[in-house]
Amino acid sequence: MFYNWLTENYVEVLGVVTSLIYLYFSVRQIIWLWPFGILSSVLFTWIFFSSRFYADMGLQVYYVGISIYGWIYWLRGSNRDSPREKLAVTRISRKQIWMLTLIGMALFFGIVAILKFFTDSDVPWGDGFTTAASIVATWMLARKILEHWLVWILVDFVAAALYFYKGLHPSFVLYVIYAVIAVFGYIQWKRELTIHNGSSA
Repeated sequence: MFYNWLTENYVEVLGVVTSLIYLYFSVRQIIWLWPFGILSSVLFTWIFFSSRFYADMGLQVYYVGISIYGWIYWLRGSNRDSPREKLAVTRISRKQIWMLTLIGMALFFGIVAILKFFTDSDVPWGDGFTTAASIVATWMLARKILEHWLVWILVDFVAAALYFYKGLHPSFVLYVIYAVIAVFGYIQWKRELTIHNGSSA
């Protein structure tokens, strides 16, 4: 029975495995998170298309682009005079909070409108929220902003509920794990930021 289930869901299982590797590298700030993120996004593009999660499908295309951007940004580092220097974790600024909130709201209502009027999606509000918030969170990750983990915690719990409702049980398990690991990711990054600020004081 397990073999039959595995053969029927191998694309989703492989997507879950590559996503977990991506998340582990993300918490540890290992730059290889980006190629695994690209592979995972390609796999989930097909999964979400098959399940009519059209906004999430489009999000995977964005992930490929932002992963390339993040890969380059992390490779360059924060010091233009020393490109090999590791990019430091930063806190979100007040200006970024306002900017990202406005962008997130615009994306949310725009995506919901598209889903409601131009697709047969049966979860436009939930799909729209997770998509808009994920776009914002992934940009924050590419810029290595600590608070991106807080956005992911919320997104992951909402997404887990949606996937359970749609019967995507491997993805449901994945996003519950995502939410738990995101808490540890926040703690890990915050600890490093505290140490870095203390050493540079």
